[in-house]
Amino acid sequence: MLIRTATFIKSASKLSECPEWDFPEFAMIGRSNVGKSSLINTLANHSKLSKTSVTPGKTKLIGYFLMNDTWYLVDLPWYGYAQTGKKNRDLWISITHDYFIEREQLKRVFVLIDGNIPPQHIDLDFIYSLDQKNIPFDIVMTKIDKATQKSLSLHTRLLKEHLTKIVTHMPNIFPVSNVTKRGKEKLLEYIEILKDWNMEA
Repeated sequence: MLIRTATFIKSASKLSECPEWDFPEFAMIGRSNVGKSSLINTLANHSKLSKTSVTPGKTKLIGYFLMNDTWYLVDLPWYGYAQTGKKNRDLWISITHDYFIEREQLKRVFVLIDGNIPPQHIDLDFIYSLDQKNIPFDIVMTKIDKATQKSLSLHTRLLKEHLTKIVTHMPNIFPVSNVTKRGKEKLLEYIEILKDWNMEA
């Protein structure tokens, strides 16, 4: 898929503020500092579309980016640690839960996992919750340029071993580097297949 246009549309603090247009949506979510904003910029071929931050857990709203005027890339609030109070954390969890359950335009959730380290319990717990609620999801392994091929292979194998114990169906796993752009085209091709299939259905 060639991304010709990528435009930030709006941020939403609750489900009712999400766009009304009936375009398919592909959401990105992960724990703090996993490289979500960088991945969005990589996919959009736009270095400053989504703002990156050194402060963990900066994303607090649902961000909508219109791609090629036909589908949305959606930036969801983190599910991991951030320097904030419990009240705000509970609010963000509520926002994403409502989005997952009630947003009919949502076609796939991409859970971002740091490929440079072994699978973390917080990621596995979140994946388990998606599977239990029958939310369609796949996995993107980020920061693979920081890992050796040996450690990346080990982390991927460990991830698959954990997944076999907690999910009903094995998700696709896409290794993507925001530095070398490795894996970018494969992920975009997958999104295009899902987008076209859902539009024809």
